[in-house]
Amino acid sequence: MKFFAIILLTFLLVTFSFFPAAAPAQGQAREISVFIDGLAVNFDVQPVIQQNRVLVPFRAVAEALNIKVSWDNTTQTVEATGGGALVQMRVGNETAFRNGSPITLDVPPVILNGRVLIPLRFFSEAFDSKVAWDPATYSVEIISAPKEMKVVGFYALGDSRTSSWTNLFSRAYPERGTGHTDVVDELALGWYTFDGDGNLLTSSRIGWQRPLGWEDVLKAAGEYYLRTEMVIHATDRSGEISSVLSNQKAAAALIDAIAAEAALYDGVNLNFEEFGLSKSGEEPAAAQQLLTDFVRLLSVKLRAANKSLTLTIHPLNSAYKGYDYKALGELADQIIIMAYDYGPKPEPVSLVVQAIEMAKEIVPPQKLLLGISAYYETAESIVPKLGIAKRYELQGIALWRLGLVPREMWDVLRSNVL
Repeated sequence: MKFFAIILLTFLLVTFSFFPAAAPAQGQAREISVFIDGLAVNFDVQPVIQQNRVLVPFRAVAEALNIKVSWDNTTQTVEATGGGALVQMRVGNETAFRNGSPITLDVPPVILNGRVLIPLRFFSEAFDSKVAWDPATYSVEIISAPKEMKVVGFYALGDSRTSSWTNLFSRAYPERGTGHTDVVDELALGWYTFDGDGNLLTSSRIGWQRPLGWEDVLKAAGEYYLRTEMVIHATDRSGEISSVLSNQKAAAALIDAIAAEAALYDGVNLNFEEFGLSKSGEEPAAAQQLLTDFVRLLSVKLRAANKSLTLTIHPLNSAYKGYDYKALGELADQIIIMAYDYGPKPEPVSLVVQAIEMAKEIVPPQKLLLGISAYYETAESIVPKLGIAKRYELQGIALWRLGLVPREMWDVLRSNVL
């Protein structure tokens, strides 16, 4: 993205062989907890305090921050690369090097029970990370450096209080300004649905519709270099999607209509929800094949016209099993994972992580975007969601929706996304 604001990383423990876990340093009151972007880091050896300095385990934090590390057992030297920095440290030596420049450490790296531990302060400086120690809770909070990620904003629904236009451009329609266009890369324009005959519609009974003055949205998007995709939204709650997809004539008509309308945009976003609701003893294969066949035919048309294809679908740990992630991942340019509506609000981090890990097993992470419902999150709770996108090296995030993103959340986005 486009704005620098804070941070990358940290400190780490390099594990080179298997040894018993190190005990806390003598006199240490309790174990130290470490969090990166709000996500807990698990260690086989705990961080310790020595000479009033926190020394931290290496490899677990390195992996969480996608930092590459190597160990030279002969010279007892650790080398770490990431974020444009090459860092070298030698056990017992108070001089470390960052990109060849010497830096004096408060405490030298040490080996405890076969593990290399390094001082927190050095890594906070070496990798430009923001690090905070809370002595009351014995915890370390790390905010990693801003990461280049795509941000998709859903431009849909809305009213005078939750206008997508006003939230994006920071001006009431038809006026516009830079607003938050420095954060958003792409607009998912929720303006379409379809009927049972495969006719493309610009309004629906549940409120999705193309607004008056929609051409102004496209013009403004062009002025601020924002990509646009037309979103076709439908739910299969009463079989609306499956009835069209299983009707060869209706499906063909819908594909032709979408391909023709796509000429106005950079691409297409299919938001087919509640498809393949899992029922006891029911196989999802038929529903999956139905959707995959439709997406395959549509993708051929769009590819010929040089238009992108995005799928906005439920996660693999939802009750909706009609999505063959492997096949769809091969056909689509990107998949937005709707990792929300699990029940508790804000969304449980553990379930969001599970959704991403399941998808990443099947689809390359550079094709995945984490869907985040701004309605359910806060400026504080969105931090670990962004941390998940960073840690798993996803293409980016998608915000549902513009009009619901408060100023404090925009500030957090700017601090985490380039």
